[in-house]
Amino acid sequence: MHYEKVRWGIIGCGDVTEKKSGPAFQKVEHSELVAVMRRTGELARDYAERHQVPKWYDDADALINDSEVDAVYIATPPGSHMEYTLKAAAAGKPVYVEKPMARTFDECNEMVAACKSAGVPLYVAYYRRAQERFLKIKELLDQGAIGDVRFVSSTQYQKAGDDVKDPERLPWRVQSDVAGGGLFFDLASHTLDILDFLLGPIQEAKGFASNQAGYYEAEDIVTGTYRFASGVQGIGKWCFTAFEHVDMNEIVGSKGKISFSTFGDDPVILTTNEGKEQWSFERPLHVHQPLVETIVKELTEGGDWCPSTGDSGARTNWVMDAIVGK
Repeated sequence: MHYEKVRWGIIGCGDVTEKKSGPAFQKVEHSELVAVMRRTGELARDYAERHQVPKWYDDADALINDSEVDAVYIATPPGSHMEYTLKAAAAGKPVYVEKPMARTFDECNEMVAACKSAGVPLYVAYYRRAQERFLKIKELLDQGAIGDVRFVSSTQYQKAGDDVKDPERLPWRVQSDVAGGGLFFDLASHTLDILDFLLGPIQEAKGFASNQAGYYEAEDIVTGTYRFASGVQGIGKWCFTAFEHVDMNEIVGSKGKISFSTFGDDPVILTTNEGKEQWSFERPLHVHQPLVETIVKELTEGGDWCPSTGDSGARTNWVMDAIVGK
């Protein structure tokens, strides 16, 4: 399944596609965005006109079955990821699905099985795996810059936004039936996935999840511990109703440590007995673009270029399910 040029269709052309992902499909070589879909046709048409996309739909099935659409990017909330992935696979089309990959590990497994059965690749939008910043961290680890890795610690907390304090208009990200859980599933998934990329798969995980502030029913605090297949151990703390914003990860080894944030632009810092070194990186204008480049290369040239697949994305869901006790 090699394409001279990959013609993309987007299901769910909402906020995330405006700058983070959508334009990347038009800017990457051998790639073009040919169709978009939203349930509200006027919004789909508006997006298509503003981004110079030739076709728009208000029906996902029509986009999936459009013969001029080669591959489908599913940018809807997680509650419909499995449904659309199964339909795209049945139509024989490669799938690029937003993160988290689905609401549960079981849904992920169905998606992986459907794509493998149909012989189509499945990619997941954990785009940090292809960004320079995180590739530098992986390079440092591979070079043995901190010696043997011992453990990793992640601390992420933030204030509760005004949007989650109105029970009549809660955002989908804190509605478990749509998102799989609360903000832990939306945000911590990025951290847990990049740890999988940097340190290998997590083999065991457990934790506690509860709601302390009562703004919504989903969990608003989660603590977890995990053990990687390599023997590295990890601990994570996530709270979404704290007094300030903190985002910090530390990978500690026998000869040093690497400090970095998941979401920020602050430098990657290497600390050893010799002192500190740091590296700064400019955030890509379209954060998905480096990952989309790997997908397009894979679909046009063959080979294994994309570092974020259905298999790796499913592992992150497995870890989250294990931590919150699903």
